[in-house]
Amino acid sequence: MSVRATRSDVERFRNAIAEQIGLQFEDVKFALLEELLQRRLKQGCTSTAGYLASLEQEAPPCELAALARELTVGETYFFRHNDQFRALAQAALPALMRGRESCKSLSLLSAGCASGEEAYSLAIVVREAIADPSWNVLIRAIDLNPAALQKAARARYSAWALREVAADIRDKWFRADHRELVLNEEVRRTVSFGEGNLARNDPALWRQGAYDVIFCRNVLMYFAPEQMRAAVARIAAALAPGGYLFLGHAETLRGISDDFHLCHSHDTFYYRRKEHLRPLRSDVHESAPLQTAHAGPPSSPPSSSAAWVDAIQQASARVAALVPAADGKRSPALQHPAPWQLAPALDLLRHERFDEALDHVRSGPPEAESDADVLLVKAVLLAQDDQLAAAEETCHRLLLLDGLNAGAHYVLALCREHAGEPARAMEHDRLAAHLDPAFAMPRLHCGLLARHAGDRDGARRQLAQALLLLKREDVARLLLFGGGFSRDALIALCQSAIAECGGRP
Repeated sequence: MSVRATRSDVERFRNAIAEQIGLQFEDVKFALLEELLQRRLKQGCTSTAGYLASLEQEAPPCELAALARELTVGETYFFRHNDQFRALAQAALPALMRGRESCKSLSLLSAGCASGEEAYSLAIVVREAIADPSWNVLIRAIDLNPAALQKAARARYSAWALREVAADIRDKWFRADHRELVLNEEVRRTVSFGEGNLARNDPALWRQGAYDVIFCRNVLMYFAPEQMRAAVARIAAALAPGGYLFLGHAETLRGISDDFHLCHSHDTFYYRRKEHLRPLRSDVHESAPLQTAHAGPPSSPPSSSAAWVDAIQQASARVAALVPAADGKRSPALQHPAPWQLAPALDLLRHERFDEALDHVRSGPPEAESDADVLLVKAVLLAQDDQLAAAEETCHRLLLLDGLNAGAHYVLALCREHAGEPARAMEHDRLAAHLDPAFAMPRLHCGLLARHAGDRDGARRQLAQALLLLKREDVARLLLFGGGFSRDALIALCQSAIAECGGRP
């Protein structure tokens, strides 16, 4: 039976994949999806309309598994990104054990476990970190791909899969069998494998407070935004208060969830669930970062500004109206302003009238002190006015409202530098850069701190990244957080610092 899919069929196929297993594919993958759809139609000997309707409505588990085999990347290895396993062993587990001393029980989940290397790495870490045999530790591992789960159950691996495993750990927990390495049976019994779909609300999988630690690495980055938010909300509910979430290095909860505190130790980032969850919001807003200038004469501020929403991704329409548009005219919402609004403070900041802007922010109603946008602008103005202790206190209050606020962490970096604590300043810079990878200022600041400390290689790396980002930096961010310096002035500063460190700008 010969069938041929049209472009609209492939669009339906792509939408069904996003809905059923969460994976999102851009237009550049259209040909791949078209080829896959043709193969599935040919193998099933069914009509295009019938196949797509089945996928959209019932989505048979066997078909979802077949699609997962085709569309997911299963390559992994033991102790991949070992810094996260070190953070688990030396930071997360000790903290959890202090809180579970009475029951001596821990539960971990490896979500998207592929062929088992991650789940078994967790089991080895637990065995190494918890010497007391009275502790009961259970590790659950799920994946949508049954072929990968079958390989995981065999627990037989090549030497290449153990390439990051220290020799003493390998010798302790594996035995050679011809060309394969077989995992210790004791470790194998710690892990239970099963099929699971992260895009589905499975009550048995996502029981409230079921897990103390969840590893979900390099999975959510492929999800459609709405599927990602829903999956993270389920993860947050399934974690016990104070439980830990480890994501892939390229993944962040910025703009996705307010339910976690960001942690940084052992040269890696991870998250800890807050004690109380907030209702999932549909208008999650982001805070823009701050920079105060350190050297060189101020340049005239840009004559126009993009909308505030361009500086704060996914912000609400209310925030989008806070600064004038490029033509200098206010949005209709500001033609007849309310008794108190933030926009005048931003106008004053735009004209470098910092004292007046700060007075306006301070004159706000009591409820303004619970507004993250107001607190961010207040912190900016306090830092501009060298009221660093007050700026730092405002940042801490802001982080209680939005723990993933990149701007707050950057202001804290500046405050810590002025307090003579460059190491803590760089820590906040790294947090800000992780939360907003497109934000140039923490890279620039971190590079300048590294140069001052004599770390020329580290300085060059940070400054080179800052230089690339500065060339694309949003006009509104430069206006609001550039300390009166233009893009060209900041780029010149960055280039000069790179040259001083022996690099080529």
